[in-house]
Formats: sequence, structure tokens, C-alpha cells
Amino acid sequence: MTRTPRPAAEALRPTVAERARTVAARPAAAVCAAGIDGSRVLGHATTADGQVLLVVPTDGEVCTAVAHSADGDLAALLLVTDHAPVPLRDPVRAQVWLSGWLTPVPEPNARAAAVAFAEVAPVGALLDVGRGATLLSLDLAEVVLGECGTVTEVQPEEYLAAAPDPLVGLEAAALQHLDVAHPEELALLRTCVPRSGAADDVVRPLGLDRYGFRLRIEQRRGHSDVRVPFAEPVSDPDQLGAAVHGLMCAARRACPGR
Repeated sequence: MTRTPRPAAEALRPTVAERARTVAARPAAAVCAAGIDGSRVLGHATTADGQVLLVVPTDGEVCTAVAHSADGDLAALLLVTDHAPVPLRDPVRAQVWLSGWLTPVPEPNARAAAVAFAEVAPVGALLDVGRGATLLSLDLAEVVLGECGTVTEVQPEEYLAAAPDPLVGLEAAALQHLDVAHPEELALLRTCVPRSGAADDVVRPLGLDRYGFRLRIEQRRGHSDVRVPFAEPVSDPDQLGAAVHGLMCAARRACPGR
């Protein structure tokens, strides 16, 4: 027996802490501190063992401010922005603010920290640590997630205990492929969502996580977002193909004639 998609109002989704960790896994990040307004970051990561690490230019303003801070640490905020992987009128899906104190990673711990960093975010800038780049640690004090016009505080221990969505690494490519190669499937999913809309609404893929797809319905004025869930959550990328196939089959059965 094949399940039909759950109504959007009943759809499951990742917890707030999981969503914050997923947003924090995105590459677009900047540091703000006293006298520093959005300085570039060469790389950042929240490691599996709960460290928040940054790679910054050694001669940059962040590293300089840390070196000249009175107590050897710098109160700072790491802002990570999550952009949709397909062109949208409003491309920012979410942002996460990680606040705390920046300090250099002590030399005896640098290698282990770099390895932990590379395990979750193997950025090339790690190769430059000690040669034009510096590895910093953020002692986390506050986590705030902004999405869909709302702002939610996340307890740091909940954030560090959570994990990014298992599909975070392939989401962009999957949504780009769906957007370019499968417009009929997108329209089918939209038709099966119990929500009224105009005939000229444009359906775009907005997000993908282990619970299903998020769709952006771009209207003449504004937009609305809906969730189309899988019959069962997936736990790893190898299960995605079967989950999508089952979702499409269920959607066709729910919408005869499509």
C-alpha cells in the first residue's frame, strides 16, 4: 500500500537546532565585532566534537583585533547566510548568528582542531593555516536562527548536540536538477498541496531535507512556501532516490489525470 503525501500542515521537519546546524554548514559567513562590520572568513565549521572554528587571514582585521584584545579574546558574532541554490526573487532562506568569544587555537591543539575541521568542512584554506591564515576558536555563548521572518533562540548545548541534515551536501545539486530538468514533477507536487493559488503562480524548488521537499510558490506579489513530505524520513543520501520515486508515485495517484 502506497502512502499519499501528508498535508503540508502535518509535515514533519527538522528541529530548530538541526536547522541551525544545517544553516551553519553553508559557506557564506562573515564576522562582526567592535569596529568590524562583516569581515570575510576563509572557512568555518562546527565540528563533530562541538568546536566552532574559523580560518581567517592572519593579517586581517579579525585576527588583529583578537591579538590586541585586552583579555586575549574578542567578543564577536559569526553570521552564516543560507542562500537558495536556484534563482529566486528572495534568495535568502535563513541565517544563523553564532555569538561568543574568539581566541586563537593553541599550537598544541592546532593539528587536532584542523583535522576535526576538515572532517566536516574540507576547505582549502586549512592548508594555509600558519602560512597567511590563522585558526580561531569561538567559545559559543548564544545561537539565534532567523528564517521565514521569525527569529528563534537555540540553546548552545542543543546546537552543538545536533547534526546537520544528512542531505545537506547534495541538496544544491538535487534542487538545481529538479528545477531545470523536471518542471512537470514540480507542477505535480504543487497541484497535490491543499492550497489555492493563481494559474500564473511559478513553482520553484526551495529546499530539501530528510523529511521532504520545500517549494517556493512565487506569486505576482510576494510568495508562499509549502512542504511536501516523503512517506518516511530518509537517514542517508542513498535513500533519497527511492524516497523521491515513492513521493512522485503517490502524488500521481492522489492527482488522477496528471
